[in-house]
Amino acid sequence: MTTADFAAYIASLPRVLAGAAALFRDAEGRVLLVEPNYRDGWALPGGTIESDDGETPRQGARRETLEEIGLDRELGRLLAVDWVHGTHRPPLVAYVYDGGVLTDEDFKAIRLQEEELLSWRLVPREELPDHLLGSLGHRVLAALDALTDGSGTAELENGRRVA
Repeated sequence: MTTADFAAYIASLPRVLAGAAALFRDAEGRVLLVEPNYRDGWALPGGTIESDDGETPRQGARRETLEEIGLDRELGRLLAVDWVHGTHRPPLVAYVYDGGVLTDEDFKAIRLQEEELLSWRLVPREELPDHLLGSLGHRVLAALDALTDGSGTAELENGRRVA
């Protein structure tokens, strides 16, 4: 196989998008959400993994957290991996990492990325479905369950546990 043949083969493979986020909480267990200015609903701090540049999901979640809210934190364990089917886009693989419990000082240090975010807030578990649209709401609840019940990483499809 020539280099050109291999390049053509790689170009012919299916495409998958990849994103990663961090799940931060306060001492009361409320979840830190951010409000994007480019779509409806709220989200966890996170975004697209720069995989073309060799970035890993964990590195992407940390970089996006720093860019979006100004906090550079070592992330904990992987809580959930979600395969989200796309209708007008390729499928998405979304990773959620434990960002830990933030202190009052951490919250005072938050600096929003004004190009992408309007605001942030702390939301109790029971209100998360009101803020997080579609599979994202289910994904965050599954990540919280994995965190609190001590189970392993939640394997999800469209936000629902499959294993």
